[in-house]
Amino acid sequence: MRGRKPKPQLYLVDSDEGPNSKSRRKPKPPTCPAHLSPTAKTEWKRIASTLHLRGIIGDNDRAVLAAYCQSYARWVEAERKLAETPLLIKLPSGYIQQSPWLAIATKQLEIMHKYAAELGLSPVSRSRVTKLRSHEQKPWEFGSRPADAYLKPRR
Repeated sequence: MRGRKPKPQLYLVDSDEGPNSKSRRKPKPPTCPAHLSPTAKTEWKRIASTLHLRGIIGDNDRAVLAAYCQSYARWVEAERKLAETPLLIKLPSGYIQQSPWLAIATKQLEIMHKYAAELGLSPVSRSRVTKLRSHEQKPWEFGSRPADAYLKPRR
């Protein structure tokens, strides 16, 4: 797609903002899925609460964050294996080939980059991701916004 990336329209479902915010409980960050690897769970714990406090993620974004964390764990594993093995491997036939761990690490890094942009984890994407308030007030309710004084029905 050409041009600037559009800003994603993210909605925080149970926001703690609004006129009745004192009477409601604060939402909790999404829970970590059990199927994630230990490294992915560590990454989840590191970023989930921060993203939730910034209003970027809610319960509906659990799969996206899980995919990012699992990709991160695979990238870390590939980088560890790559540090143990050489970049070029000589095959039994005599040909030289790059290490398969290099291809895995590169692919997982690309996937991580895409998810990081969606979640606002890079400095550039952080400016694009905006938190939108939840729709608490019904369209027929007036009185809490400054413009509502001009929108009241006449009697």
